[in-house]
Amino acid sequence: MHPQRKELHNELHARPSLYFDEPAHVFHLALLGDNVRCEKLLGQLCPDTVASEAAQGITRLDGHPLKWERHTEFFTLTLVVAAGSHALQWAALPECLARGIEEHREHIINAVQVLVRGEAGLDLASYGFKDPCGSSVGGGDAVVWSDFRLTEDGTNRLLFINRKLNAYRQGRMIRRLLEIETYRMMASLSLSTAKALDPQLNEFDRTLVALSERNANASGVHAKALLEDITQLSRQVVSSTVKNRHRFSATRAYAQLVFERLGELRESHLGDCQRLGVFIERRFKPTVRYCAATEQRLEQLAMSVANLGDLLQARVQVEMEDQNAEILRSLNARADAQIKIQRAVEGLSIIAITYYLINLFKLVYSGLHTLGANLSARDALLGMAPPVLLIMLLIMLRIRKAKSH
Repeated sequence: MHPQRKELHNELHARPSLYFDEPAHVFHLALLGDNVRCEKLLGQLCPDTVASEAAQGITRLDGHPLKWERHTEFFTLTLVVAAGSHALQWAALPECLARGIEEHREHIINAVQVLVRGEAGLDLASYGFKDPCGSSVGGGDAVVWSDFRLTEDGTNRLLFINRKLNAYRQGRMIRRLLEIETYRMMASLSLSTAKALDPQLNEFDRTLVALSERNANASGVHAKALLEDITQLSRQVVSSTVKNRHRFSATRAYAQLVFERLGELRESHLGDCQRLGVFIERRFKPTVRYCAATEQRLEQLAMSVANLGDLLQARVQVEMEDQNAEILRSLNARADAQIKIQRAVEGLSIIAITYYLINLFKLVYSGLHTLGANLSARDALLGMAPPVLLIMLLIMLRIRKAKSH
């Protein structure tokens, strides 16, 4: 067997739901933090039943079932407290749980209370909802009401009315509702990040426009300074992208889970009330779209800055090639001039050598004539012509040989 065979197969049984019958109060808390904070809190609440290597577990807290789950950047606690038929109103967080989370309250990102009850004797007005939303879920087997308004302690309240669900279906349905609220809050974490980035992105846009105009009008002399400014802007954009990429990616993932869980509710209209899914989507989608637009804006800025840098480098490269071509043309002209000068010098050298040879042979002829040699000028010229031509031929051959080397 592969060493991961059992671990991967058991993922099918991960994240179990709590199964219970109504009436009951369900208290759900989601806290930001890593495994260290999770283990610390769980150690305070139930130190004897927590396994440090487990990702989730179900135990009991003060006699009530408590489920805990670890996620990548948060962890959740879900406590189910059975309620008698006389206790079908909102209840405060049990003291056993409130005492344990007191020092962790600033990390609570989501707090939900679900009151689970039957349909008999229902008086919706007694639950204090203001303009509530309601949906028939699970194909009409249950009803959910909420006005999505936070209480003074920051809790969102849901009224879950069971019609035909057994304990297993009821537990899974409430789990979906709790996940919708938790994932919605986690997805909304990037909203403040996107708003904080907006002024910075506006400044990046203005800087990019100014650099584009400089690139269109500047000469090659200012290319170095312009390239440094583009590089500086690129560093700032890339830094912002890297810092916020994880948060925006998490928003996409959490938002997808929210919409999937809404679809799993199988909602239908309940009278003239607005459905819970419609209420959440209409107010949650703009947040997701705004964060996605901010992320896309960052990516487009990075691409635009990179393209501007490429354009500047291409222009500088073309200018350098033009300068190199001009230098080559200048070198070719200089080489042609040197060749012409060299040819002129060679011609003058041959003329000078010929002149000196003729004078030399003339001196020889004069000396022979003085010594009494009977040579006419014509004979002397005919005798000197072959040696002169031979010497000139040898000189020209030496010049050609030197040039070929």
